[in-house]
Amino acid sequence: MDFSGTWRVHSEENLEDFLKVVEMVIKMRKDVKPVVVIEQNDKLFTFTVKTPVCTHVHSFSIGKESEITTVDGSKFKCTVREENGKLIAETDKFTSVREIQGDNMVEVNKSTNLTWQKKKKSAWLILIQSELIKY
Repeated sequence: MDFSGTWRVHSEENLEDFLKVVEMVIKMRKDVKPVVVIEQNDKLFTFTVKTPVCTHVHSFSIGKESEITTVDGSKFKCTVREENGKLIAETDKFTSVREIQGDNMVEVNKSTNLTWQKKKKSAWLILIQSELIKY
């Protein structure tokens, strides 16, 4: 599955509670909807997370441990694997599963007792849809 593209969050469920459980800064993340640019070259991925405040770039290879920096500056180590067209990242605090479903990239993050789900659409598709609504 090719995850390459520019993705914009369009819906989230349980964000605040999940951030509390994994000890991330709530205010900054709640107020910001990052745009994520994914470049995939076989098993090498580069994620560029853009917000009005900052831009973070992190790269990883499938099956190798890497360090990821979140929007609030927190750092954690994880290993990402690909399974049935899904990207699965496991950390000591949570597991993240990303998959493409139609026009959406769906990401489900699970901690011990809580799930946070977010859906992203291609930024290009969002632009086209917003232009069509004007007419």
